[in-house]
Amino acid sequence: MDAAFTEEQHEIRRTLRELLHKHCGPDEVKAAVRTPPGYDERLWRRLAAQLGLPGLALPTAYAGVGCGPTELALACEETGRAVLPSPLIATAALAAPLILALGSERQRAELLPPLATGELTGTLAVPGGRLATALALTGANDGDWAGGGRAGGIQARRVAPEGAAAGPEGGGWRLYGEAGQVLNGHTAEVLVVAAHTGGFARSRTLLFLVRADAVGPADTAGRADAQVRGEGPAGLRGLLRTRQTALDETRAQARLELRDVPAELLGEGAGEDEWGGDGAAVARALAATGAVAAAALAAEAVGAADTALARTVAYVREREQFGRPIGSFQAVQHRLADLYVTLQAARSAVYYAAWSAGRGGSGEHTAAPYGPHGTAEPGVAALALAQALEALRAVAAEAVQLHGGIGFTWEHEAHLYFKRAACDELLLGPVHRLRARAAEEAGLFPGGAGAVDGGAPAGAARPTGAPATDRAREAVDA
Repeated sequence: MDAAFTEEQHEIRRTLRELLHKHCGPDEVKAAVRTPPGYDERLWRRLAAQLGLPGLALPTAYAGVGCGPTELALACEETGRAVLPSPLIATAALAAPLILALGSERQRAELLPPLATGELTGTLAVPGGRLATALALTGANDGDWAGGGRAGGIQARRVAPEGAAAGPEGGGWRLYGEAGQVLNGHTAEVLVVAAHTGGFARSRTLLFLVRADAVGPADTAGRADAQVRGEGPAGLRGLLRTRQTALDETRAQARLELRDVPAELLGEGAGEDEWGGDGAAVARALAATGAVAAAALAAEAVGAADTALARTVAYVREREQFGRPIGSFQAVQHRLADLYVTLQAARSAVYYAAWSAGRGGSGEHTAAPYGPHGTAEPGVAALALAQALEALRAVAAEAVQLHGGIGFTWEHEAHLYFKRAACDELLLGPVHRLRARAAEEAGLFPGGAGAVDGGAPAGAARPTGAPATDRAREAVDA
C-alpha cells in the first residue's frame, strides 16, 4: 500500500478547495439551504461541468472521470470543509454505484452519463429510515428491513402487460408505500427505491428505478411547488415528495409517498427468476455501496471537523481574557491538542477505508469503480464512519464552548458543524452500533459474532425466512 497521494489527487483537492472558498462561505451556505432545492443549483452545475464531481468515481465509458472511492473521499473532505449543501452523496455515493453495479447495459447507458455530468441527480430511497441497515453499516441487510410485507414499508407488485393475463412473466412494476429521511429526495430525478416483493413465500428486497425528471430543470420553483403538492408529471401522479424539516438544513431530506407508482426493476433480465431479481445480489451490492458511502460520509465529517477546529484555534488566539489570549492558557491548549489527535486518527481511518473500498480495481477496468462486491476489508467502513462522526461531534461541541457566549447563539457558524454532527449520527448511527457492526464483521467476538449460519461470513446474504432463533442469537451476539 502506497500511503502517498498522487499529484492528480492533490490537484483534485486544491482545485475544489479554491472554488469552494470563493463561492461557498457560511453566508452562501445559509442562503442556499433556504431555497426550494436546498442547495445552490448554479454552483452544483459548475462543480459538475468544471470538475466532473458527480462522475468522479464513474468509468469514462459512462462520461465519468474514471477515478475511485479514494478520489471521491478526498472531494467529500473538501465539501465537508465548506459544509456544502449538495446532492453529491445521494448521487455519487448512493444512486450511481447501485446503477453501475446492478443495472442492465441499457439502464447504465441511459442514466449514468447524465448523472455523471450533473444533468440529473439521483438518490436511494429506503423505507422506515433504515438506510444504515440497508447499507449493512449497523446490521446485516439480509432481513425484512424494506417492509417484509407489513405496513410502513414499500411493496412492489408485478402487473401484466396490457392485453395479457396476469402472471409473473413480463409486464411492469408498481410501488406502494412510503420512505422518510431520503437524502435530496424532493429534487432527485432518478430514484432508486428499495421495495419488498414476492409475498411471504418468495420474500425478497429488490431495487427499482423511478424516473421523476419529466419536468424541465429550468423551472426550479415550479418543480419544487409541484413536488410539494404531489402534482408529478404524466405517469407519476401517485408520487408525493415533501421536503422534511431537519435540524441540519445542509443535508436536505424528504418523505416520499408512492401510490401505485410505475417503476422499472434495476437490472432487468440480469439474474432474474420468474418472480423477479436476485435478492442476494441486491444485498451484496448494497453492502459494497455502503462501504463507499461510509468512506465518503466519513470524509465529509473529517473535513467539517478540520475547519471547525481551525476556526476555533484562530478565535482563541484573538479572544483575550485577563489581559492575554485565551489560547495561551494551558487548559485550552490541552483541549485543542486532544481534538487534534482525535481528528488525525479519524482522518487516517477514513483514508484507509476509502483505499480498502477501492482496492478491487479502478473505474477503467471493473464494472464498479470500487471493484467486485465484497473486496473491502470487513468492518473498516463502519469503523471509520464511527470514528469520524465521533471526532466531528467532539470538535463541534468544543467549538461551541470555546467560542464562549457567541458560540451559543444559533446564528453562529459553529452551529453549522454542530448540527451536521448531530444529524449525521441520527441518519447513519448511532456510533456504538457502527462499532458493534464493525466488530461483528471482523469476527472479534467468539461464539458466532464473526460467523453465522454454519460458518457463513457475517454480512453475507441469508434467506429471509431464517428461523427466529437464528435472528435472536444474532441480536444477542451484536
